[in-house]
Amino acid sequence: MRTVFLGTSEFAAAVLARLHDSPHRPALVVTRPDSPQGRGRRLRPPAAAIAAASLGLDVLQPQSINGDEARAAIAAVAPGAVCVCAYGALIKEPLLSEHRLLNVHPSLLPRWRGAAPIERAILAGDARTGVSIITLTAGLDSGPISLQAVEEIRPDDDYGTLAERLQALGGDLLVRVLDEDPPPTEQPDVGVTYADKLAAEDRRLDPARPAAELARRVRALTPHIGAYVELPGGDRLGVVRAHVVDRVAVVEGELILEPPRPVLGCAEGALELVTVHPPGRRPMAAEDYLRGLNR
Repeated sequence: MRTVFLGTSEFAAAVLARLHDSPHRPALVVTRPDSPQGRGRRLRPPAAAIAAASLGLDVLQPQSINGDEARAAIAAVAPGAVCVCAYGALIKEPLLSEHRLLNVHPSLLPRWRGAAPIERAILAGDARTGVSIITLTAGLDSGPISLQAVEEIRPDDDYGTLAERLQALGGDLLVRVLDEDPPPTEQPDVGVTYADKLAAEDRRLDPARPAAELARRVRALTPHIGAYVELPGGDRLGVVRAHVVDRVAVVEGELILEPPRPVLGCAEGALELVTVHPPGRRPMAAEDYLRGLNR
């Protein structure tokens, strides 16, 4: 089947690679324009553009996916399906109605519709998530489901490890839908939740919350966004790995910067910092960070 692929993120790039290796190799990849990234804020192409170039695929980076340029380029391919994965911009009419749009969404819809389904599943303490292949409609991730599969969330999963499995699963499911064309079924009206986009405040480890919740927050934001604790004086210490400790004499809001590891007192229990990311430095074992403070 002739396809066009719309995607931007690293997750999308992995799904694109799987689609490329199938009989449904995209004739065109549409992704977002280059954007400032990193500490130097240099213009860099999105992950999907880099992947498409390495695979020898034609790439288009329009200012608007709904503009005349993008719509004309997609129509010129005459695709049997337009495959969408983490494009990062709202697709509107008339593009919605001009083609069959299949969306790869990393959750068990209708749970976690929206922008951050993987992070929200970890934050909520869900035991499982998955991938749904849906027909894209005007509603937010509310279209009928063609195929869905479950992935367990392991106790030690962070965003990186879970996303890696989900993107592999998503690529396989997308190819299956293109191969088999299973009849879609409407999503149920019960069990709907929304995965709101993460905000800057979501990164802060608030000691007024239970330590178990903060441990999940660290996992949900690692390695792509990063959680942090506030140091005395107002600086931020990034937290890459942490776990709950119950038998520690520390009051809520107190950050103990003493060996063997830093400990943050929380509303319930305490959070021991295992791997930290000091400002302007690389991530390191918390023990090494403390040794540097005490020199």
